Amino acid sequence: MNSTVKEFTLIIIGSFFFALGVNCFAIPNELGEGGVTGVSMILYYLFSWSPSYTNFIMNGILLMIGYRLLNKRVTIYTVFSIVFTSVFLHLTEGVGSPVEDTILGTVFAGIFIGIGLGLVLRSGGTTGGSTILARMANQYFGWSISGSMLGIDLLVVLSSYFVIGAQNTMYTVISIYISTKVLDYIIEGFDTRKAVTIISQHAEQIAQKVNHDMDRGVTVFSAHGSYTKESKEILYVVINKQELFELKKIVQKMDEKAFVVVHDVRDVFGEGFTFPKTEAS
Repeated sequence: MNSTVKEFTLIIIGSFFFALGVNCFAIPNELGEGGVTGVSMILYYLFSWSPSYTNFIMNGILLMIGYRLLNKRVTIYTVFSIVFTSVFLHLTEGVGSPVEDTILGTVFAGIFIGIGLGLVLRSGGTTGGSTILARMANQYFGWSISGSMLGIDLLVVLSSYFVIGAQNTMYTVISIYISTKVLDYIIEGFDTRKAVTIISQHAEQIAQKVNHDMDRGVTVFSAHGSYTKESKEILYVVINKQELFELKKIVQKMDEKAFVVVHDVRDVFGEGFTFPKTEAS
């Protein structure tokens, strides 16, 4: 129950940020957007139709078409998100004003929309429109949510060229790129991890030192050199980026000739890290 309440709360907060991004930064600066929201904004520029109503109607139609391809939990969360997004779009309508520097409005539109989308998707729902299609692509084809959304959104943005002009269309592409990057950080986390591979003649001593001083587990692989045919042990350890300096000090102290490779990794879970949430079908 506590988890469900937290997720619904995040959806409400995410919907609010999304509405702020649209009404406070995107529309006042005559920017476009992707998906159903982008179409709603085009209709607003052409006919002054409220995005809150057109967004709700078009998302409702899409949801009726795609709900069978989403599990029950995602469908419920998406309905909840669509309702609150439309409500907040209505409540914040007209509150924004153009900024002198359009690029500044572009950046903040991308940040707010990205935060909104990220919170909603992280909670297990969607904001409708392209996110419904992107989530289906992720569920059935394994395509990344952010990448699928970017492709769908760009199609809508290119269409908005005939309404908002070339310059604002280019600003819109920048805004969508920013929102996609923010979305990635919200979903995957800001705290990237480091995977470190260590090849050393003193692998056992290094592993013990890492276990004792850093309280991190180390995986040991048996290998041999292709040229020398000499058997070696390879260490593999995943750490926080703040721990990398300490690990380097340990390796250099134990073996100055050690060969070390450091990789950036994301979405690490398990013992010693966070665990992912499971979804009920």
